[in-house]
Amino acid sequence: MAQLTSRERMLRTINRQVVDHYPCCFMSFTALREKLGDNLYELTKAELGMGLDTMLFIPTTPRALRREHPDLRGLPVHFDPQVKTTEWREEVSGDYPLLHKVYDTPAGRLTTSVRLTEDWRFGNRIPFVDDYQIPRALKPLITEPHELEALQFMLRPPTEADIAAYREEVHVARAFVESHGVLLAGGWGVGMDLANWLCGMEPLMFHMMDRPQFVDDLLEMIHVWNLQRMEVVLSAPPDIFIRRAWYEGCDFVTPGFYHKSILPRLKAEVDLAHQHGAKFGYICSSGLEPMLADHLAAGLDMLIGIDPVQGRRTNLTQIKETIGSTTCLWGGVSGAVTVERGTEEEVRTAVREAVQSLGPDGFILSPVDNLTIDAPQTWRNVDIFIDEWHRTWPSEPA
Repeated sequence: MAQLTSRERMLRTINRQVVDHYPCCFMSFTALREKLGDNLYELTKAELGMGLDTMLFIPTTPRALRREHPDLRGLPVHFDPQVKTTEWREEVSGDYPLLHKVYDTPAGRLTTSVRLTEDWRFGNRIPFVDDYQIPRALKPLITEPHELEALQFMLRPPTEADIAAYREEVHVARAFVESHGVLLAGGWGVGMDLANWLCGMEPLMFHMMDRPQFVDDLLEMIHVWNLQRMEVVLSAPPDIFIRRAWYEGCDFVTPGFYHKSILPRLKAEVDLAHQHGAKFGYICSSGLEPMLADHLAAGLDMLIGIDPVQGRRTNLTQIKETIGSTTCLWGGVSGAVTVERGTEEEVRTAVREAVQSLGPDGFILSPVDNLTIDAPQTWRNVDIFIDEWHRTWPSEPA
């Protein structure tokens, strides 16, 4: 068959149609993105220049401008104007200093404190939500059910200015993806990941056991907020909408809680994406096997981030056998362990095993989750990874 554009190849793979060869699209490539000044348009062009399939993610707001939510890509997060914040540093004799933050809202006060370890990256401030603060938090922001009323003032729908800025970018992004033949992606949706940021990982696990209604109420609040943001992003519409769900595997959530509290809301979000003509991708790289039936029930189009090394309960063959006939599988090789640190033979073997287990039909190859180390070994192994991808192309269309 004639050579497809990257967008055509990706969409046909997601739809389980015939392609010229299975695609390779990196989930995330921080080492390259940072070389390019955190510019996603330049990143997309650079990945195309490497022969990779790629996507443009909108909104393209760089991490440095997401001060309150560095790890939550997408639309800005705004508080109600009535919310006032106060931060101060406390010196501790013989230990790390502490940083405290107070949010005063019309429904009460929320507080959080973190230990300022040597590698703290935010100076004398605490973002609203972020992965980095979870292990350093002495007191998470949300600890009690009555605090949810105050949290409502922090999870506000997109403003008119946000919507106008997004629509402006959509025009630029549409012209770009059409001229370059690449996929347009939007997001992120979020569920338990945000709950973990707000409550802390270990406390949230105890809450799920001891106070499941508290967690369910929190997830409903997040879900409503998420739908408001989704409506804006899906108005483009993008080709695919992506939800980050790294903390929705069985490492963090029991299958019973997932089925009762996460699945119904996830399915509603999948349905909303489909109503707008977008495919729905779900990023979860560990703890997959007990949740696969619910992934099917939710109607996911793509399961993104399948990691055979760092992920637990991620048997590639079982995943393929259970959902691979209906769901596109994206990933297959550990980025941090294999691509950044492995030998040439380890990289080549991992690529071959990934395509044998997960592909070639309905499969998108990628390092999982990210390549972050800007070092000669990383770039050498990226070249090897791409070369082995070429070698595994079938002689006939998949």
